[in-house]
Amino acid sequence: MAIDHGADPARVLPLLWRTSNRTSYGHRLSVERIVDQAVEIADAHGLERLTMRTVAQGLSVGTMSLYTHVPGKPELYALMVDHVIGEDLHPVAANTNWRNALADIARNDRDRYLRHPWLLDLIAFRPACGPNVTAKYERDLSALVDTGLTVAEINATVMTLSVFVQGAARSQVSLRTAHAAGFSDADWWQAHKPYWSQLLDPEHYPTIRRVFDDAGRSDPDAEHEFSFEFGLTRLLDGIEMHLQLRSQ
Repeated sequence: MAIDHGADPARVLPLLWRTSNRTSYGHRLSVERIVDQAVEIADAHGLERLTMRTVAQGLSVGTMSLYTHVPGKPELYALMVDHVIGEDLHPVAANTNWRNALADIARNDRDRYLRHPWLLDLIAFRPACGPNVTAKYERDLSALVDTGLTVAEINATVMTLSVFVQGAARSQVSLRTAHAAGFSDADWWQAHKPYWSQLLDPEHYPTIRRVFDDAGRSDPDAEHEFSFEFGLTRLLDGIEMHLQLRSQ
């Protein structure tokens, strides 16, 4: 789906950092209540069902009353992103080495995407720098400051890790969405298996046949978990190798 990322910094940043003096609507509404309701709707139904009207209905208020707190949907999206980023945001534990710190960050990020699949659509574009988004970026960068990497390499490492996690999470979310729609991974393999002998001749596609035969017997979630951990380990291995070569 197309996402409007056109939040005006002059409107969204004061809202994110709570420096805005927007008018209150009695005691029934607040930015926090609006964001909580929006996240609840997005978690249950996706961004397609998220509108200012459905948020207002969930809070039993008039739609126009929301605009006294949140000026529009782009600002609401920014608030939602910052809110869920802050759910499990914690500093890197003292004396944790960079490798363990990055692994922890990657796993937490992946789990957050799986809890809030809609976040994958909103985080793809550069998110507004709310307090939690900013704190996370600082935390992620700081995990690498003592490694000897340059500033550019530190930023590139954090961005590479982020792209890897997003890709892994998006694949697993797609699988879960298909299951929720009544089409399991086992259904896919069962539907395609009769055609393998015709289309995937072992003489011409021996490696694909081996992969397909093995994948068809495995548990999809376990397969995703293995792929994620394997890829994460190899990514961290590459950074470690780079640091070792530099120190020689």
